[in-house]
Amino acid sequence: MVLDAEAVIDRRRLKRRVTAWRIAAIMLALLFLGALALSNDKMSGPGALLPHVARLSVSGIITDDRKMKDVIEKLGKSEQVKAVILDINSPGGTTTGGEAMYDAIRRLAEKKPVVAVCGTLATSAAYIVALASDRIFVYGNTITGSVGVIYQWVEVTDLMKTLGVKVEESRSGDLKAIPNPFIPTDEKARALTNEMVQEAKVWFVDLVAERRKLDPNSVPGLTEGRIYSGRQAVDLKLVDAIGDERAAKEWLEKEKKVTSGLSVIEWKPEAETSGLFGWAVQSVGSSLGASSEIIAAMVGQITDRLKLDGLISLWHPTSS
Repeated sequence: MVLDAEAVIDRRRLKRRVTAWRIAAIMLALLFLGALALSNDKMSGPGALLPHVARLSVSGIITDDRKMKDVIEKLGKSEQVKAVILDINSPGGTTTGGEAMYDAIRRLAEKKPVVAVCGTLATSAAYIVALASDRIFVYGNTITGSVGVIYQWVEVTDLMKTLGVKVEESRSGDLKAIPNPFIPTDEKARALTNEMVQEAKVWFVDLVAERRKLDPNSVPGLTEGRIYSGRQAVDLKLVDAIGDERAAKEWLEKEKKVTSGLSVIEWKPEAETSGLFGWAVQSVGSSLGASSEIIAAMVGQITDRLKLDGLISLWHPTSS
């Protein structure tokens, strides 16, 4: 009888253990399902597990950014990304940077719908990026347009004379390394740079004509590089409509048959937080109480401006 009693007790203990493990397994399953359900809000980029609309921010100075092109390519390959919203707020950047991003977005648009939502600024190279989308939304007071390019250089010959500095050089031809900050700009150099600027302007204007289906000469000031408010841009057919991200989603659902109710998830290029640069960013961030992402973004703004070589499609209020 004693053995029978002990056996009953052991069976009860085993049953309690099994029950506890079952409860634990159920709780873990519920936690996993909860995390999965919230993944569209909590997980970003390639980590998203459910179908969603991707948001890609285009801000600051636009350059030929390999990391940005990589993330655009990943958007095209992701089966969970059903559409892409470009969140644009930029004065522009290098003409090549705008062209490179335009080409990457056009390849993306061949695979899934792409719309642009423009914030405070969408000028110059940023407008080139917007042109790559299937539809452009702006706010009424968005500043857009500024179609054209500039080529700037510094000429410091008078300063060098004041400092008593003289530069000696040997060039293989009169137009080699022209314009040159160390010699006065002559008519041949001006003609060369103007030829490049005008050729790039024709490319930009033709791009607007092709993508917006309009005659550039019918748009007041377009070929002169003027800017427009969002309302003016809509009236002139340079953009499609006044609207925000919600309007963009509604258009995607109605016109592109994107599933209603999908969450919008931010996709970002990989942050530069490795190696010596990453260590420096993290150290500065720790000392200032800011995240490494914020510090990296601030440093990126400065370094981007230092990379503005060549033809520039950029608008800013301080231009002379």
